[in-house]
Amino acid sequence: MTTLTPSLFILIAGPYRSGTGDDPALMSANLARLEEAAWPLFRAGHVPMIGEWVALPVLRSAGAGIGDPLAEQVLYPTAERLLARCDAVLRLPGASVGADQDVAIARDRGLPVWSRVEDVPGVGAPVAA
Repeated sequence: MTTLTPSLFILIAGPYRSGTGDDPALMSANLARLEEAAWPLFRAGHVPMIGEWVALPVLRSAGAGIGDPLAEQVLYPTAERLLARCDAVLRLPGASVGADQDVAIARDRGLPVWSRVEDVPGVGAPVAA
């Protein structure tokens, strides 16, 4: 699949734990909302990334879970490390300290930050086969 837009590695940032009380069902629903943006980005020729896609397996491999103190040493640092390789951030709605940190890091690095998937270059453009 080719597009008229250069391919970008885009971190999708938004609420994951925020407001959930660490309830697994609520966190799963939040992750599903983040993942809804993945297909439109991919279809436009970009590579979508969500920090939890990396951080959660790392946390599990350490024998820890979200409520474990180790989570703070894995979740935010994973997003920061990803941002060293990302070209942009898509910040989805909702209160989230972590997502706000992602935006601050992206802006410090001069990376574009969008708040709507429709604003990402190429998302609304026709895709050439």
